Parts: sequence; C-alpha cells; structure tokens
Amino acid sequence: MKLLPDLWFPRRGAGVGVLTLLCCWTVGSLAVVSAADPLDWTYWRGPNGDGISQETGLVDDWDPKGGEGSNVAWKRDDLGGRSTPIVMNGRLYTLVRAEPETRREGEKVVCVDVKTGETLWENRFNVWLSDVPDTRVGWSSVVGDPETGNVYALGVCGYFQCINGETGETIWDYPLHEQFGLLSTYGGRTNFPIIVDDQVLISGVIIGWGEMARPTDRYISFDKRTGEVVWFAGTRPLPEDTTYSGAALSVIDGVKTLVFGSGDGAVWAFQPRTGKPMWNCDISMRGLNVSPTIVDGVIYTGHSEENIGITAMGTVIAINGHEAKGNITDSDKVMWRQDELMVGRSSPIAIGDRLYCFDDRAKLFILDRKTGEVLFERISLKDRMMRASPVYADGKLYVLTANGRWHILKPDQEEGVVTLSDGSIRQAEFHASPVVSHGAVYVQSTEGLYCLVDPEKTPGTTPAPEQPQESPVTEDPQPAQLQIIPAEVLLKPGETQKFRARVFNSRGQLLKELNDSDVEFSVQGPGQIAADGTYQAPAESNHVASYVTVKSGELTSNARLRIVPTLPWKFTFDELDDVPITWVGARYRHVLRNVDGSKAMVKITTIPKGTRSRAWMGHPDLHDYTIQADV
Repeated sequence: MKLLPDLWFPRRGAGVGVLTLLCCWTVGSLAVVSAADPLDWTYWRGPNGDGISQETGLVDDWDPKGGEGSNVAWKRDDLGGRSTPIVMNGRLYTLVRAEPETRREGEKVVCVDVKTGETLWENRFNVWLSDVPDTRVGWSSVVGDPETGNVYALGVCGYFQCINGETGETIWDYPLHEQFGLLSTYGGRTNFPIIVDDQVLISGVIIGWGEMARPTDRYISFDKRTGEVVWFAGTRPLPEDTTYSGAALSVIDGVKTLVFGSGDGAVWAFQPRTGKPMWNCDISMRGLNVSPTIVDGVIYTGHSEENIGITAMGTVIAINGHEAKGNITDSDKVMWRQDELMVGRSSPIAIGDRLYCFDDRAKLFILDRKTGEVLFERISLKDRMMRASPVYADGKLYVLTANGRWHILKPDQEEGVVTLSDGSIRQAEFHASPVVSHGAVYVQSTEGLYCLVDPEKTPGTTPAPEQPQESPVTEDPQPAQLQIIPAEVLLKPGETQKFRARVFNSRGQLLKELNDSDVEFSVQGPGQIAADGTYQAPAESNHVASYVTVKSGELTSNARLRIVPTLPWKFTFDELDDVPITWVGARYRHVLRNVDGSKAMVKITTIPKGTRSRAWMGHPDLHDYTIQADV
C-alpha cells in the first residue's frame, strides 16, 4: 500500500466529442463539502442503495442523435463503457477503458463537469496479471464519499485506489490481487466499493495466505482516509463463482446491516463496522450477482442459476431480516419465493406495494411485495437480454436493456406499466444503470455517455421517506467486540508498525478507541511489540509471519503480519514441510512433494475451476527482477 502526499497536480483534458445544447439546470457547487447533498448520486444504486430518486421534472423522452428538442444536454462519444457513473459535488465520475484497442490499453477513472461534459481530470492505470478481455474493462463503479470528497475505484484486475475527487491524484492504493490474493478472472466480474462511516469496503474471492489461503468470498474494510486494513470477513470457503452483487446498507431492528449476495450462493448480512456475520440464507448452487433491495427490513433479491433441492432454475425471494440469526434457509424468515423467474443480473426495485423484476431475457414481472404473487408477467422490452438495473424517479421507470434499447415506463395499477417512450441506439450495449442527479438523467452505453435534461421542465423534489435509524449507543453500552487496527500488514525486516484498538457493542456500534493503558499487546512469531502497540520486525529475517494480539478484559482481537525481505532471495524446500506461509495464493493450491530425491513445489490436481493459479511472494512494488528455478 502506498500513502501518497495530498498534492495538487492538474490533469485536465479537452472535452473531446462533446455535444452541447442550449439548456440549463441547477447543479451543486464544485467545492468539496462535508454534508451530503441529497440530490447527489454517490453509489451506483443511488443515495439509499435502492435505485430510487425523489427528483421530479425529468425527461419523458430523448433522442440519442442529439439536436434541438432531443433533451440531450451533452454527449461524450469517447466515454462509452459498462460502468454505472456516480455524481458528487457537480462532477460525474466513471470507469472506462483507456487507449482502447492499442498496445497501451489500460483503465481509467474519468471526472467530467456535469454542466458541460468536459473532462476535468483522468486517473489512468494499467490492467495486469488478469485474464479479463478488453471489452469487460471498467466493470465496477466508482463510489463517492461526501465527507472527504474522495472517490474510490476498483480496477478490473484488482487495483483499488482512493482518489482526490477534485484533483484526480491517488491518495492511497492497493493491488488487491498481488497483496491479498483477490481473484481476477476471464469473466471480468468485479464488485462495487461502498462507504460506511469511516470505512470503505470492497469484496471479491480472496486466495490469500495462512488461514486465508482457501478461496473464499471475502470483504476487506479499509480506513477510508489512510488505507489501513480495518477488518477481513468471509463467507463459506470454496465458492462456486466470482460475483458482483453490490452490497445494500440499511438499519434493521436498530442495527446497521450490510446485506449482499455471495459467491457461495447465499445472501449474507454482516455488521459493516466490524465484519461480524449476522445471518445467511442459502438460495443457489452458484454465486449471486443481483444486488439486494431492502424495504422495512425485508430483503428482496433473486438469481438465474440452479436452486437448492429442486430442479427449477432461478428465483425471486423475500427474506424477513428482523431478528434473523445464523442460517435461516429453512426458517420462517423466508417469507416467499417465486421459482423459475430468471432474475439474475438486474436488481429488483420496490415501488409501493409492488416489486418490479426484470429477468435476464428483458421481460418484466411485477410481484406483490407482501405475498410474492405474480401480478403481471413477461412484459416485453423488445430485447432478449438485460443486465442494467432500473431507476425509479419522477413517477417513471428508466430501463436500459443489453442490446442498446431504452424505455421510459410509467407504473400503472391496471396494466402494470405504460410505455411513455422507447428507442434504441445502433451497435450499442447498455450494461450500466441510469443515474439521476440535480434534474438530469445520465446513461452510459458502450458507445457514449449521455446527459439528458428537459429544458421545458423545472427540476424539483418530493419529500424523501424517513429512513430507519440506529438504536442509541446508550441502550447497549457494554463492550462486546474488540478490533485491532491495522488488521493486516506487510513489512520489511527492521520496520515498525503501530497498532491501536477500539471496542464495539454487540450491535457493532463504536464505543470508544482504547488507550494503551486499557489493553495488552502480545506477539506470536518473530518480532517484538511494546506496551504502546508498536511492533518491531526483526532486523534479520527470512520470509516469516507473525500475529499480534490485543486484549482488553476478556475480549481479544488479532492482526496478521508478513515480513518479507528485499531481494535477492533463495528458496529451497528440503527443510520445509509446507509452501512458505508468506506466499499469497500458493499454500492451498500447491504442496511440497519428493521429486527425484529432493522436495519440489507442485500444483495439486484437485484445484476447483481449472488448472491455472497465481502466487505472489513479495512487496507489490518489486520490478525488473529475474527468477531462476529448477523445473
């Protein structure tokens, strides 16, 4: 991890391919503010993570060709992609391919002015050590933090960074694949970061080191300002798939709850500040890609894979999250399910007492939210595939299908929906979901980025529904969970690391950060730790691991450390019983075996999902080295 100084280096580019119309709308200031603007769209599923906006005065129709009366305020032909943009502080942020179809192709975060579409800055980075095809670069979405003005982006290969939202400079970064073992595959599936208080969370299948060597769908929490690892938490080992189910954040029974679909085929709920698992519900043999929708503590989600225990494919399910604990698969917490609905890509959206579900074949099913009864089925969207999630705003559903079709639909009690307008863009695909902010609708196709505004309308808002609130900390003041920070560290011999501890109640609410006098630190493995929590790595060390434990009363918490020296290295396996513990991604997939009279590292033949594997031995900044090996 690199922590970079907060410097200002302008990297502005010309607004290439900008189509501008004479129309105006109100936008927020470009200045970074600490309070969240309720009209900003800082997470790909919207302010409340449910795909719903309270804005009014939005477009009823548009013409992708542009021109007078088209309602296209501006268009960027060079910013096509598959990532859902976000809007914060008068700026739009998105992930796209950099220098496509060239030898220098990579990935970049682009920031544009929402009024003009002109580029304010670009943050370009490489795609490396990944099998992903170029057309799937830019799969994830940027997330914005209103408190700091920073944005966070996960590249398709696993490169994760915190970026100054105003200047585009990287503040801190991690190659998650090299440092933690995040799996990057040909499918390109990468998940979405999410902000929770002082943390930013990201997930993926991790094939790490030590007890985390077995592939597991895990969340990693980072301090959003410094990049320190706050916690690791996983679901079940050996998941069937990598997935991109974006997390939904809500308060259920007074407890802040993170709900997501996992690669192991279950819906999981975690305490987002501590990573403590709360409950899980198994619904598929394969990984889940739909992002859950939460309304009044009820979780709605679906999939289009194999079900458990029946031969039917696909389902839509409602889970009662109130007082849920442990594995609730066979409990009455499963309120209802509708099998054989192939809702595996586009997230459902709840409007009133109805649930609108768009299946993988671009057919709309409308269900009764309380009973699961199918009220309307197979409403055609004139396409055969859908991945984007719908957005509901101004009494309308904005819907994009995979083969370049767009629809603006109005929910109707008698007919299900009424089409206000629809159309298509030739040779375009829609993978990104629509975005609504400050009177504008933004849509990103593979052929361009559009800003849609109706100059004849006056933007406005309707009152936002009251969101559930956490129970006061005073109702549960007893320490129940101890957290050591950082939770994982990579050091060189002789380096030091300061650890700190904080305590949470049973609901995952922070009680306080503990003083050195309140805790005891100890270390298992090489190195020493002082009473103030400062760990000293041994000056002379080979590739070793240590564990730091902090204790307060009866509570304990552990941090993991790898100590890896600088080059040159030499490895022989004759004196070892296992692959070196510090090698990320190696231990579970490789074993030591006698070959021609001496020990050699060999790959096991029972690796799930094929024969290819990767392992990392050192610090991510190593380069220009030569490896010699007996093979």
